[in-house]
Amino acid sequence: MEPLASKIRPLTLKDFIGQEHLAGKGGPLRTAIEKKHLFSFILWGPPGCGKTTLARIYAKSLDAEMYELSAVSAGKDDIRRIIEDGFMGSVRGKPKVLFLDEIHRFNKAQQDFLLPFVERGELTLIGATTENPSFEVIPALLSRCRVFVLNELPAADMEKIIKRAGYPMDKESVEWLVAMANGDARQAIAMLENTYGLYKKINLKNLKNTLQSKFLRYDKKGEEHYNLISAFIKSMRASQPDAALYYLSRMLKAGEDPKFVARRMVIFASEDIGMAQPTALVVANEVFQAVDIIGMPECGINLAHGVVYLSLAKKDRSAYEAYLLAMEDAEKLGNLPVPMKIRNAPTKLMKNLGYGKGYEKYTKDELLPEKLKGKKYFTPKE
Repeated sequence: MEPLASKIRPLTLKDFIGQEHLAGKGGPLRTAIEKKHLFSFILWGPPGCGKTTLARIYAKSLDAEMYELSAVSAGKDDIRRIIEDGFMGSVRGKPKVLFLDEIHRFNKAQQDFLLPFVERGELTLIGATTENPSFEVIPALLSRCRVFVLNELPAADMEKIIKRAGYPMDKESVEWLVAMANGDARQAIAMLENTYGLYKKINLKNLKNTLQSKFLRYDKKGEEHYNLISAFIKSMRASQPDAALYYLSRMLKAGEDPKFVARRMVIFASEDIGMAQPTALVVANEVFQAVDIIGMPECGINLAHGVVYLSLAKKDRSAYEAYLLAMEDAEKLGNLPVPMKIRNAPTKLMKNLGYGKGYEKYTKDELLPEKLKGKKYFTPKE
C-alpha cells in the first residue's frame, strides 16, 4: 500500500511548499526547471524537507528517464545497469537522471566508479544527503555538481503540509505535531497516517499514544538516537562488549550512518582509553577508514571488531580531564602573556625585544604563563 506521504507528494512547483530560496520566484532551482536546464546537483538538507520531491519535479520537467537508488543498498552493478540499453524500459534519446538518495553512504570506490558517467554526460546526477557534502562526496564528483542547501521546514510550511493530508484536526493537535516533527514533513505525515490507522481519529491524546508505538521511525534527531548512542558509549566505557555490540546493531539496523558511529569510536579512544592504551586511537582511526572505504553492510564487521577492542581496552581519562581543566583556564583567564623565551622570533626586531631569548630545548624550567606557575592539569593514572 502506497504511504500517504507519497500519495500527496507534489508533482509540480505550483503545489510545492517551502524552500522559497530555491523553488520560489527567481530561485535557482525554479529557474533551472522553467528553462529545462540539464545539470548535476546535490541537495543537502535535513530529513523530510523536500529533496526527493524537488528531484522528481526537476526530472519530470526535462521529460527525462529518472532512476532512483538509495546509496544504502545500491552498488556499481546498479549504476552499470542504468547505463546499459534496455534497463528498466530505457527510452533512447531522453536524458538519464539518477537520483541517488543518501549519496554520503556511497564509499570512495563507488563514487569513483560513478564519476566518469557524470563527466561524459551519460548520467545527470541528483544526489540527496543529510550530511555535509564537502566531507562526504569526493572532490572530483563534487566539482561537477552544484550544491543546493535546503532548510528545515518552518512551522508555517509544516502546517500547510499537515492540512494537505486531509485529516480533521484541532489547533492544539496541529501545533503539537509541528513541534514533534521538528521540520520533517515526512515524519509528520507518517505520524498522521499511523494515528488514523490505529485510532480512526486525530487528536492530541491519540497522537501521543502513537508516538510511543513501534510505528514511529527511527529519527536521527530524536530521543531514541541519543539514547542508543549514549548506551553504546557507556557500554564500551564499562568494558561490556556484548552490550556495546547490541546497541551498535540497533543503530545500524535502524539506518544510522555507520560513519557517525565510527567517529564516536575515534573520540572514545582518546576520551576514555587515552594513555592506558594509546594504540586504541590507531585502531579506531583504521576502523573509520574501513567504514569509509567499504560501506554498509560489510563495514559492520569492522565496526564490531573495533567495538570489542575498545570495550576490552584499559581505560584512562587523565589526558581528557587535563584538557578540560586547561580549557577552563583558557576561557576564564583569557590571553595570558606567553613567556618570552618560548615566543617565536622570526624577525630581527623581535629578537632584539627578547623573543626566544634563553630558550633551551629540554629545559625543566616552568613554561606556563606567569599567572599559572605551578598549575597542574595532567595527573598520570597510577
